[in-house]
Amino acid sequence: MSTIEPELITIIEGPTPEFRPTPVDWVQSVLEGPEDRMVAMCQLRTGNGEDIMDRCRNAWKDGRPVRLDFPDEMRMRQQLDVVSIRLEERDEGEALMLWVAVPLTHIEEVEEYDDSDEDDDPFFP
Repeated sequence: MSTIEPELITIIEGPTPEFRPTPVDWVQSVLEGPEDRMVAMCQLRTGNGEDIMDRCRNAWKDGRPVRLDFPDEMRMRQQLDVVSIRLEERDEGEALMLWVAVPLTHIEEVEEYDDSDEDDDPFFP
């Protein structure tokens, strides 16, 4: 039996990403599986966004998972499955928006969604 190697989006330095619950219900529908998980979003600055997007597309095309590899608050490496990804160009440079599957056992790590942030959210016109 061979092991499928995931494609990793690795955060080498910087703070732990801030995971926010997604404000729209349809996002949860793209995630099905034997584990109870919720979809959360985080944003990361990057200098090679197109390369990361290409690697993710190729991995998903090959049937391989994509995972976000990051340090937690204790600087221990953690991984979460990436459900979706989008690249945005901002004044500060490129930013990746990642939707990740967070196990319900890790839910306390996800920030509460604040409805007052709707003006900043791309899902609300």
